[in-house]
Amino acid sequence: MPEYAAMLSYFAACVAIVVVPGPSVTVIVANSIRHGARAGLLNVLGTQIGLALMIAVLAFGLAAIVGAMGSVFEILRLVGAAYLIWLGIRMWRSGGSSLQPAAAQPAGRSFVLQGFVVIWSNPKALLFFGAFIPQFIDPAGGAVWQTVLLGAIFMGVATVCDSLYAFAAGGAGARLTRARVKLAERIAGSCLIGGGLWLALSRR
Repeated sequence: MPEYAAMLSYFAACVAIVVVPGPSVTVIVANSIRHGARAGLLNVLGTQIGLALMIAVLAFGLAAIVGAMGSVFEILRLVGAAYLIWLGIRMWRSGGSSLQPAAAQPAGRSFVLQGFVVIWSNPKALLFFGAFIPQFIDPAGGAVWQTVLLGAIFMGVATVCDSLYAFAAGGAGARLTRARVKLAERIAGSCLIGGGLWLALSRR
């Protein structure tokens, strides 16, 4: 197992990485503003499922296979970017429909899927894990289970931070008057479009 000091350093690094907003956070904030904190939390669930799969890929030595599929991940990145931009444009054109009855809100599984798609649309996240986590692995121990442990710590930190974003954005959206809902939707839509452009223009 990694030493105590190394674990503290790793935890601090995880916090520093997670608190910086990225494409996943833009989706969480946008959906929380429009649909409430529950939608953002479902996005968080989707991103965590995606992260768990990434950690499994890294832990069980499939990174080489992923590296050989560079063109596939490039297509996935562009598809994910287009998906975010489409969601943002749809939100821009919604015309204040955030105040629709709860029964008319999108199904929860769609928010989970959004979170999963966005995290896997950023292949740099997997490459990052492949470079970041091994630095904290003790060569004398089992690499697989250390990777799983370190990945679980990162997921825990990400869950807490992303959930705080969801609650904060959801609380802000709940206090909006009808006259300001349209503006909030356009802000949220702009976040989604920005996140999509971020992915589209990023380079591995």
